[in-house]
Amino acid sequence: MVIAPQPMPRVVVAAPASGHGKTTVATGLLAVLRRRGLTVSPHKVGPDYIDPGYHALAAGRPGRNLDPWLVGEARVAGLLRHGATVPVPADVAVIEGVMGLHDGAVGHRGYASTAHVARLVDAPVLLVLDTTAQGRSAAALVLGMRAFDPAVRIGGVILNRVGSPRHESLLRDALAEVGVPVLGAVARTAGVAAPARHLGLVPVAERAAESRALVDALADLVTSTVDLDAVLDLARGAPPLAAPAWDPVAAVGGPAGSARPVVAVAGGPAFTFGYAETAELLTAAGADVVRFDPLRDPALPAGTRAVVLGGGFPEVHVDALAANTGLRADLAAFDGPVVAECAGLLYLGRELDGVPMCGRLDLTARMTGRLTLGYRAAVAAADSPVHTAGEPVRGHEFHRTVTDPGHGDRPAWRWDGTRHGFVSDRVHASYLHTHWAGQPHAARRLVEAAAR
Repeated sequence: MVIAPQPMPRVVVAAPASGHGKTTVATGLLAVLRRRGLTVSPHKVGPDYIDPGYHALAAGRPGRNLDPWLVGEARVAGLLRHGATVPVPADVAVIEGVMGLHDGAVGHRGYASTAHVARLVDAPVLLVLDTTAQGRSAAALVLGMRAFDPAVRIGGVILNRVGSPRHESLLRDALAEVGVPVLGAVARTAGVAAPARHLGLVPVAERAAESRALVDALADLVTSTVDLDAVLDLARGAPPLAAPAWDPVAAVGGPAGSARPVVAVAGGPAFTFGYAETAELLTAAGADVVRFDPLRDPALPAGTRAVVLGGGFPEVHVDALAANTGLRADLAAFDGPVVAECAGLLYLGRELDGVPMCGRLDLTARMTGRLTLGYRAAVAAADSPVHTAGEPVRGHEFHRTVTDPGHGDRPAWRWDGTRHGFVSDRVHASYLHTHWAGQPHAARRLVEAAAR
């Protein structure tokens, strides 16, 4: 069946480099468009978990990721349409980029960059430009960004950290020379920013009231500095999108059986890293997904048959996690399948920074000053509740901790000639973050293992 292209207003918020103000502008746009009565779909290029939390707060619906490395090029446009359809169709999609416009997987010539995603979803780019210590040269920078990949259409610029009205006038004149419209200008004195720490912004779940106030302030800022009608015109100028919406039921092949096993998925302030599609895939495969908070819930949800422990910041909440002895004991004794990524790996160990954790895995973990960050092309090293040995999987790492030992006798993964992670007693645990839309069979295998 041929899918007729459907109108879908959309715009990508990008920048020449990190730190230019993409999150400020994207979050403010989402919030102010929602204030206008529009239904807005929020998206983020790359594997980032934190920015989508602010997007979700601003838009009132889940923030979703678009990452060709994790899910494959062919799924990106469908995932965009899915996110812009669920729970109700959106009037416009706002896609925040990652790093610089053309920065992607190292050594892969811009693969998984913002420019790559903009091409895959055929969306115009709104470039946010930090103009600190720049005058007319800003136009040369924008011209170079546009010429580097002519397939990426830069439809406008928002000037950020402008020093004065004279500075703004100089910048507008220069950009007019190269034919790029200025759709907004934010003064250097605006001073609206979210707090950050060792892995980026502080997640929304850790400071709910302050995050709400920040989103409101960003909406006020964008309202007073950005030509919203021009931004909407840019988004509405995007061509119809031919891709059908990604369907989690089709992705997993429908329910794995008539039973609906309970799959408990960790959440709360210590476990904020996760993709919305994970729960959708588990549900489509036949599970009843129940959330629990390891900081507060004294036991696993009633009837739990499998557990998913995603990423987050256990190192920040280590004492509160340790104090919840009932849940730690529950997890130590639980005999169903467990999948743990990064924070989940640390939580299942014996100790984190000398503080007792669950003791399900014979390892200790500690914080370091070294950031481990990057995409990984991994191969499953052993059969587990979610993968079969030899299966290729793409993921990413993002942590400042190390474990001792670094892997088990049955490692979870191999990449770059080394072993990583742990497979033991129906547990699959490692630092590697994966996106199950890229390997939906993982959700089905877990539900089948839970049902058994």
